[in-house]
Amino acid sequence: MLINLEIKNFAIVNALQVEWRSGMTAITGETGAGKSIAIDALSLCLGERADAAAIRPGADKTQISAHFDISELPIAKQFLSEHMLNNEDQDCILRRVIGKNGRSKSYINGIAVTAGQLRELGQHLISIHGQHAHQLLLKPEHQLHLLDAYAGHHALLNAVNAQYSHFNKLQREYSELQKQQQTQAAKQQLLEYQVAELDEFALQEGEFEEIETEHSRLSHSQTILETCQRELAHLYEDDQTVLSQLQHSAQKFCELAGYDNQLSSIAQMLEEAAVQIEEACREVRSYGENIEQDPMRLQELEERLSKAMDLARKHAIKPDELYAFHQQLKLELNEISSDSARLDALEQEIADAIHAYNIAAKGLSESRQTAAGQLNKLISKSMASLAMENGRFAIELTQKQQQKPAASGFDDIEFLVSTNPGQPLQPLGKVASGGELSRISLAIQVIIAQRVTTPTLIFDEVDVGISGPTASQVGKLLRQLGQSTQVICVTHLPQVACSGHQQFFVAKVVENGETFTSMKPLEHDMRVEEIARLIGGDKISATTKASAQELLTVQSA
Repeated sequence: MLINLEIKNFAIVNALQVEWRSGMTAITGETGAGKSIAIDALSLCLGERADAAAIRPGADKTQISAHFDISELPIAKQFLSEHMLNNEDQDCILRRVIGKNGRSKSYINGIAVTAGQLRELGQHLISIHGQHAHQLLLKPEHQLHLLDAYAGHHALLNAVNAQYSHFNKLQREYSELQKQQQTQAAKQQLLEYQVAELDEFALQEGEFEEIETEHSRLSHSQTILETCQRELAHLYEDDQTVLSQLQHSAQKFCELAGYDNQLSSIAQMLEEAAVQIEEACREVRSYGENIEQDPMRLQELEERLSKAMDLARKHAIKPDELYAFHQQLKLELNEISSDSARLDALEQEIADAIHAYNIAAKGLSESRQTAAGQLNKLISKSMASLAMENGRFAIELTQKQQQKPAASGFDDIEFLVSTNPGQPLQPLGKVASGGELSRISLAIQVIIAQRVTTPTLIFDEVDVGISGPTASQVGKLLRQLGQSTQVICVTHLPQVACSGHQQFFVAKVVENGETFTSMKPLEHDMRVEEIARLIGGDKISATTKASAQELLTVQSA
């Protein structure tokens, strides 16, 4: 529940600190005094859109802090824990600061957060019902929200929403693939031709380099052979060969080493050189004996080289890149082909998703029908106590003609009402007057509030258009609700104000050309004075005071 609200430099508030208690709190005051200003500030603290216009003239910034007791709020505790915002105490402090530039800073337990996080946590702390809430009652989406809130079937809603999201995801993928196929049809045809041509050529990895090497050897085989033979004769077979000269020199240095041992290493190196030349000559002879001269093979290689060069030019790449390019084209073609297979698979997956969605949506519809039956009785009973003795209320649920998956299920909803005997049930907006609509809206809000675990409910002049005995009944309803939930109600009706367990008075004061708003709790005597003012206006007489005392006694009984 809300424990404390502190406001600085907000609108016409200079500084305001309010301590709140459990039960029902009524807020009253003169017209234009700013009775709703605390609620507006609280809404801002809970993450509503910030505006520099909210800053009090002459101030640099607005600051609003709200202190909550969350000891009985497991969902709020879980949120704080998941976002590492919790503290050791069983409380939570929200703070919002708005600067002149319109930018705002948000804090939860002293830790900077986003306004979105404030809003997400705020919905577990407070539910605010404004004076125009009854207008929302005419909108089908709001009617469905109210029914779901009363039913409390969160698991069914989540199941439907999850199945809808899954269906939507598959549907988007299917549409994207269809678009891609339409744009890729020409590309696929080209790829099929290119891949078929390269498949026919069937160049293997590294083959082009091997062909180049073999072609170079075969095309120069005669030159290689002649050169090998000539150099072999020069090294080994002629009369004055390089080998014989080396062997002669080695012999001479070996003899000289007998005179100077330092020359022995030279003799050794020359001997080793002779051995190396002799070994090289054997290799040359063996190589020359095995040189191939194959004109047919040479022609085959030339044709394959020429084809590879032509294909490389055609695709504007180097010949040695042809194999990798071929593999890349095959991969692209396979991806396009796999898209077709994926489309076929998706059709079945979408059909399965629709089936799963229909099962979930059917369960949600059945739960809604059950809750609607209960709510019909409760609201009709409440209407009778709110000066609509012959009122009847009914929720009509019909399934959409085209049951295309939707996040909220496939139910259409309409609130029907009859306010006079013999009158058939008709759509709410066509039958109910403004006052009746306001009363029905309040009845629904009170009934649903008893089922939803929101610790603090705020009603901002929801009793507009209500008076007399009806106002007394409204007050009793709100007081009854305050037995289990913290209720804060801004009102101009004495019957509703008297129903509060406590009451605040909002006043506007002008000092030195500046306007200030204050809010103070009323003790019993001051409360009687304020109730009397609500009854009789500015002129408070003994009669109005007596009436106020009596009303206060009756409504708070």
